[in-house]
Amino acid sequence: NSVSIQNAEVGMKKVWYGPRVLVEGADAETFSEGEMVTFINWGNLIITKIYKGADGKVVSMEARLNLENKDYKKTTKITWLADTNSAPLLPTICITYQPLISKAVITKDDNFKEYINKNSKLEEKMLGDPCLKNLKKGDIIQLQRRGFYICDQPYEPVSPNSCKESPCVLLYIPDGHVKEMPTAGSKDKSKSQASRNTPTTPAEAASTSAPAPASTSSGDLFSSITAQGEAVRQLKAAKAPKDEVDKAVQQLLSLKAQFKKQTGMDYKPGMAPPTSVPAPPTTSTDPASCPFTRISQQGELVRKLKAEQAPKDQIDVAVKQLLALKAEFKKLTGQDYKPGMTPPTPASSAPSPAISSSPSGLYERVAQQGEVVRKLKSEKAPKDQVDAAVKQLLALKAEYKQATGQEYKPGAAPVQKAPAPVQNSPSPAPAATGLYERVAEQGEVVRKLKVEKASKDQVDAAVKQLLALKAEYKQQTGQDYKPGLQAPGSAVQTQSSSSSTQSSSSPQAQKLLSQVAQQGELVRKLKSEKAPKDQVDEAVKTLLDLKTNYKTLTGEEYKPLAAAGATGGEDKNRKERENKSEKQGGGAAGGGKKGKGDKASQGKEASGGAGGSGEGQGPKKQTRLGLEAKKEENLADWYSQVITKSEMIEYYDVSGCYVLRPWSFSIWEAIKDFFDKEIKKLGVENCYFPMFVSQAALEKEKSHIEDFAPEVAWVTRSGKTELAEPIAVRPTSETVMYPAYAKWVQSHRDLPIKLNQWCNVVRWEFKHPQPFLRTREFLWQEGHTAFATKEEAAEEVLQILDLYARVYEELMAIPVVKGRKTEKEKFAGGDYTTTVEAFISASGRAIQGATSHHLGQNFSRMFEIMFEDPKRPGEKQLAFQNSWGITTRTIGVLTMVHGDNMGLVLPPRVACLQVVIIPCGITASLSEQEKEAVLTQCSKYLSRLLDVGVRVKTDLRDNYSPGWKFNHWELKGVPVRLEVGPKDVHQHQCVAVRRDSSAKMTIPEAEVEKRLVAMLEDIQNSLFKKASDDLKRSMVAADTMEQFQKNLDQGKIVQIPFCGGIECEDWIKKTTAK
Repeated sequence: NSVSIQNAEVGMKKVWYGPRVLVEGADAETFSEGEMVTFINWGNLIITKIYKGADGKVVSMEARLNLENKDYKKTTKITWLADTNSAPLLPTICITYQPLISKAVITKDDNFKEYINKNSKLEEKMLGDPCLKNLKKGDIIQLQRRGFYICDQPYEPVSPNSCKESPCVLLYIPDGHVKEMPTAGSKDKSKSQASRNTPTTPAEAASTSAPAPASTSSGDLFSSITAQGEAVRQLKAAKAPKDEVDKAVQQLLSLKAQFKKQTGMDYKPGMAPPTSVPAPPTTSTDPASCPFTRISQQGELVRKLKAEQAPKDQIDVAVKQLLALKAEFKKLTGQDYKPGMTPPTPASSAPSPAISSSPSGLYERVAQQGEVVRKLKSEKAPKDQVDAAVKQLLALKAEYKQATGQEYKPGAAPVQKAPAPVQNSPSPAPAATGLYERVAEQGEVVRKLKVEKASKDQVDAAVKQLLALKAEYKQQTGQDYKPGLQAPGSAVQTQSSSSSTQSSSSPQAQKLLSQVAQQGELVRKLKSEKAPKDQVDEAVKTLLDLKTNYKTLTGEEYKPLAAAGATGGEDKNRKERENKSEKQGGGAAGGGKKGKGDKASQGKEASGGAGGSGEGQGPKKQTRLGLEAKKEENLADWYSQVITKSEMIEYYDVSGCYVLRPWSFSIWEAIKDFFDKEIKKLGVENCYFPMFVSQAALEKEKSHIEDFAPEVAWVTRSGKTELAEPIAVRPTSETVMYPAYAKWVQSHRDLPIKLNQWCNVVRWEFKHPQPFLRTREFLWQEGHTAFATKEEAAEEVLQILDLYARVYEELMAIPVVKGRKTEKEKFAGGDYTTTVEAFISASGRAIQGATSHHLGQNFSRMFEIMFEDPKRPGEKQLAFQNSWGITTRTIGVLTMVHGDNMGLVLPPRVACLQVVIIPCGITASLSEQEKEAVLTQCSKYLSRLLDVGVRVKTDLRDNYSPGWKFNHWELKGVPVRLEVGPKDVHQHQCVAVRRDSSAKMTIPEAEVEKRLVAMLEDIQNSLFKKASDDLKRSMVAADTMEQFQKNLDQGKIVQIPFCGGIECEDWIKKTTAK
């Protein structure tokens, strides 16, 4: 192969020409006499003669130059080398390393040993361009049409010792391509040439010249094709030489051509093997069911290939086969294949069209396809798959409309035509009744789509269907459809009822009734579309005026009755249920929402209110804004949902790194403020050291770096320049700070040094990252102190440990267990480590909360932190050191300990927001004066609570309903919710709801500050008591190994006798490991 130098600065390479050239055998097989071929870096040549050997393979060719022809668009482009003594070709070996695991994704059910590639190294002996002899070890080159290679061993001429030359060895550099590099110019040409050349092989010639009976030959051919296809796949998977793969593909194509010739049909993977049954009797039935099965199997194959991330060309081939099968199916059955449709039955030929094209049959198929589309969307299937399903659905609907003359409407199955005529006059009534119900159901569909925030085109299509149904209803009944009117009955209607009912009122009253209903529909539409507030208000005002006119005319209030004729009392009950549902976070589907108010089911499964059917609460709906996992059932999913949906974390495009949003960062700030104030009382000062550490400094303390080495992140390059020495990003700062300590400490008077820094560190964890709990970058404080005596240092270790316990218990209401780490778990390079451990009752496991280490004199010896001891003049003494730290892991521990199935539960002392004030009961019918009074009262509570130091906020957003806000702030864990409504303003009170217990308390206006401050303190204490009770219940002692194991399996914290030896620790871990 020739070398393609991409960088022009490297210079030009020599190209040797001559009367005799070498080309690749796979390229030569595709040529035909008279064809014009482009030789890269030369020009066009015309192949005049092709010579083949006994095996049918091309051995040589003759060609003439056609360099004046510069048309290279439709020619095959090939690489070549001149065979000349002036520039002998270089022996070259190209090596490709294959994946050690042959399967792209190993699942939990797979045994990885079955997918070990035992032939992962492929070597190709080649003749190379003469310029390859100039390559040096490590040079990277591009071989035309093959890819990039790195020189592993340069070419060496004949050695006087071995009398042999050493070939140039090139290693292939993977670049992410899954397709093979091209050998011929055009795929189509290559295929056509391959099929043209296939009969030249002896085996294929024999098979074409002596065809057997169809029943036997086609079955044998089917098996041969299957086996040959498998052989091709194995060759491609093993990345065999291209000529070998091409040969196998040619054989496969030849077999398929024979199969088609004998059976009259294309071979498709997954199709049933052909049988010897006579064709004519089954032509009308079997081909329909057979392609159906084959389509299903081929569809499954395509899905499997996509799931396994197979090469794109392999997927494309499978998709192409699938489309061909579908075309064959349509040709045989006269209808498109739809997933979920009933396979065509092998009944007699006459009834089958009726079944497939009857209104009821079409209706069922549309419904099934709709279900398929919904399922694909809910499973977040690939867009092309969804689009294909939607396209099929639209085609079915068009077919349905053609057959029935009307649009498809969910819930409105076509009425079967009876053979006998129906009664003369009442006959239109049932049709009108059915239409009425279909309009009501389509209205429900439209409302549901709007509530679920479906795409605009989907909503528009549903609205269009609704309008068409209403027009059809008017055409049949002579009157407009009005929600709430009684449906036209088939028998004698309720004309005998009292004259005051809507059905028997005057024409003028009926007209007004219609106007009120239509205006109500308009108001609902404006609200669902989030129209401007003034537009909604104007529509509401018009509606109220119409209702007033109706009352003046009829002497009674307007009462929308259900389609089935619900009484006014039932309607009232329905409204009460809707209102109750909204306050609990539901929101009625038919209206009464405020903009995004239908989001109110956050944190819960909210009940959707009744639409126009008058059947009260409908099926439960889920907005997916709240938690979908239960803490006690799936802790990992629950934790992931809580931290994202409560707006604590945002994911980042670097694995293991996360964005801390204000809601979580404020918790860290509360911890920082408390701890910083306390350590300053101990004489600790804050400082900041660089985040980079030199390799020499990091490796000074051997045991220290051994423990951290796998997690250290290194900076090796600045721009495009390699650094002379790699620089580490601090995993901890002992080795960063202690060289400075050595400079600063000369005398005992320079001690103690007590420094602390608030910073970030990087530890490149290889375990599965979890926000807050195990991340590659995290925030922490790290204190580093040096003392003249061991007693001083040991005293500080415990002082800091007590402060960490206070952070957890006083701030975060989490009880901890203080203790000492084992020898194996202690800080690398330290003497001993003390720790506070929290208990996660949901998992039955403890988690490290913070650590305080005594480093002894290990680091001071390495970094020479020495001072003159006044008691021993002339002698140098080593300082005694400590280090201690607490991290943002605290936030994760807090979430797991206190959170519940509604979301976060924040202790008041660390909560960003302690109280949220929510105005309630502000409806369209509320006067502006009353509305203003509610908002003013909320502002008064806000300022009064701020004055007493409560962190408080008023949620005045008018695009969310109160129910939505309740759930939103519950999910975020705000300790107290304060509800203020018009009645509360009149009665000079408010309602406080606790997050920890959901308990409600009515508080007089005058006592708001006092009562809420006390409530916050009580919540803090209650959370601590609850967590402490959990810890006490879960802490047990065990004297035997059996009891120890049993308690661990029950999720307990177990206290046992322990000698402290590393061997014993390893044995315990091994014995109790799950």
